[in-house]
Amino acid sequence: MDTLCDKAMGQNAAVACFYFDFTAQKEQTPTRILGALLKQIVGGLNGIPEKIVQAFQDQRDVVGGREPGLSEIREMLKDVLSARRTFLCIDALDECVSEYRLKVLDSLKYILQRSPATRIFLTGRPHTRRSVEKHLSGRIAVVSIKPTESDIIRFLRLRLSEDTTPEAMDSSLEADILKSIPETVSEMYVGAAEN
Repeated sequence: MDTLCDKAMGQNAAVACFYFDFTAQKEQTPTRILGALLKQIVGGLNGIPEKIVQAFQDQRDVVGGREPGLSEIREMLKDVLSARRTFLCIDALDECVSEYRLKVLDSLKYILQRSPATRIFLTGRPHTRRSVEKHLSGRIAVVSIKPTESDIIRFLRLRLSEDTTPEAMDSSLEADILKSIPETVSEMYVGAAEN
């Protein structure tokens, strides 16, 4: 992400990302996910496009006020994404509730079809790969990634060395962590979608 953001700076390109958190699955609705991406993209503009201001104003004027729905946010995203090259990064798609995942993928397909300068970068575990390929068929390249045990151990050692309470761990616990975690790491995939 950092590399992509660095390269996008100064090139009239935008980057927005969303990370699915397994502890907040029910709150991460398609509307909130796309809304978070929209907020990031609009935040990088010099001003808020009038169409977006009007859409939010229209929703506020409804009795009691309400937030824009998925279709409105999808349209707003499509409009702002068509103006410049944009990269949408969505991490841990496997943590998205399956009923939401299909709506998110359908929305991403809609955006890709109507915003030719948009590219989408997805990550997730293998069980979601089929639905990604189905919904974004013909627009996606998929790469499977499985870290080596030495990569995982190197990462764990780095993180353990940064522990702010090293006295809480003895050598037995550290050895157990370095043995058990690499055994549980599974394969994941990375998908890049474009027109």
